[in-house]
Amino acid sequence: MKNRLLIFFFTSLILAGCAGVASKGIFGTGVSIAFDPRTVGTQVDDSIMQKNLSTRILMMDKKYLLLVKTKVLDGRIFLTGKVDNPEEKLKLTKLAWETSGVRSVKNDIKIKEEFNFKQSAKDILITSQLRTAIIFNKNIKATNYQIDTYKKKIYIYGIALTSDEKDLVISEAEEILDVKNVVASIILVDDLRIQKD
Repeated sequence: MKNRLLIFFFTSLILAGCAGVASKGIFGTGVSIAFDPRTVGTQVDDSIMQKNLSTRILMMDKKYLLLVKTKVLDGRIFLTGKVDNPEEKLKLTKLAWETSGVRSVKNDIKIKEEFNFKQSAKDILITSQLRTAIIFNKNIKATNYQIDTYKKKIYIYGIALTSDEKDLVISEAEEILDVKNVVASIILVDDLRIQKD
């Protein structure tokens, strides 16, 4: 009985160690650790900043859990989502700037309008088409990008290994039918504060 318990414990421990590394990485930053050009230290710093900011946003109002998304890359904070009025947008921007270690804040939060199912479905379709296109393009590391679409406007966040890769991602987005605008917040590896060797 004691041996079975020990075997069960060690098997559980080994299997639990495999579960943490998915497409979001160990620290949940949205970029796979294995392909992320940032150093592990920068990834940890970004992850801590993102968790800190997300917690403070939730403490401000729990409704933001589903309405506002945050992304931190190399100390740069990106905000997307929808809020009820401009004052809320300003409060969230201020909160982001108060985060320890922040280098810049890009606020792409929109003011809410009446829900439109047709528009939401088109936005989901556009996001899916771009995600598929960059996954199948062998010159793009798809795991390095996060995509959001709002009213046929694509927001792309991520880290490009080269300027050619950045241009390819933007080109893929612009080729999708019905896209009005592409807002690319793509950082080049060379622009990171600290890079992997």
